[in-house]
Amino acid sequence: MNLWANIASLMSPTAAVISWYQCNKRDLPWRFTRDPYSVWLSEVILQQTRVNQGLEYYHRFLELFPTVFDLAAASEDEVLKAWQGLGYYSRARNLHATAKKVVEIYEGVFPTTSTDLKQLKGVGDYTAAAIASFCFDECEPVLDGNVQRVVARLLAIEEPADKPSGKAIIMAALREWIDCKNPAIFNQAIMEFGALQCTPQNPRCEVCPLQADCRAFALKRTSEFPIKSGKVNVTDVWMYYFVLIHRGEVLVRQRVHSGIWKGLYDFPSIDSNKLMAMDEVLEHWCVERKVNEPMALRSAPTKLEHILSHRRVHATFIELVVSKKIEALESEKWIQLEDFDTLGVSRLVDRYIQEHSQLLGRME
Repeated sequence: MNLWANIASLMSPTAAVISWYQCNKRDLPWRFTRDPYSVWLSEVILQQTRVNQGLEYYHRFLELFPTVFDLAAASEDEVLKAWQGLGYYSRARNLHATAKKVVEIYEGVFPTTSTDLKQLKGVGDYTAAAIASFCFDECEPVLDGNVQRVVARLLAIEEPADKPSGKAIIMAALREWIDCKNPAIFNQAIMEFGALQCTPQNPRCEVCPLQADCRAFALKRTSEFPIKSGKVNVTDVWMYYFVLIHRGEVLVRQRVHSGIWKGLYDFPSIDSNKLMAMDEVLEHWCVERKVNEPMALRSAPTKLEHILSHRRVHATFIELVVSKKIEALESEKWIQLEDFDTLGVSRLVDRYIQEHSQLLGRME
């Protein structure tokens, strides 16, 4: 029996999943609104973010930017500062750009169909389907990682779930199962089922209402699904940050070029694709920045490792008290130490400041 026949032969899980959801769903604020702004905000925040962490940011954004008009009117620095700590900062930039478009093009009113919603920056198939079904009752299934896992296990799909062929099979099943009279409940239910019941590790198969129809369970291969096409190659990079202090001021840099940290602040750095000796780093810095005075370390450099989706960053923070200011480049500026806390920074820089800094942490 092929997979397409499996979809037709499997008893629809719709009623069982919705019944489970009504008894087990978490009390989450975005489930009590049909406001597309609030739903959109929650979905963007929860991309690559755990619910417990996302809740704090969801409330923070609604407090700072209660409407799409408020978000559109904010500066990018304000948005990035509010986002600080969530990572994947392109989400925040897309959020800001989309808010501006909704205000400027749609006069603050969100499109009502998934097709039109996908014209907004940063709104893909999943987010568009979520907004359209939750707020406007469009009969469009959502497909996130949780849903993908549930369907892949139920049907024991051998096609990689991250390839078009595997996704097509999963979407075909969801279109068969979605309750078009109440698509919001079905979509919420199957996502929650994957998050709490059919989890990536140690799924609760022994008390699963879908156990009898789950082909992965019958084959004793639950842990194998969903099948992925391959692992992402991770590249190692070394970043040597210079934290320069002069009479209560610190030299900071805003990342103005493209990249995951675009728009955020950190410190001038030397970046390398290989490990460098500290003497080599200091010599390189002096030559590059035309520093004639010898560089004396105030204390041992702080070393942190930071994992991104495609890169492993080996960061070294070198703290120096300097007798005179070096010239700030175009993307740099000297600021008062106490003003540093107002800047949006990456999670890596925030970790350094909060946990390891011997200079900025004292605000002297």
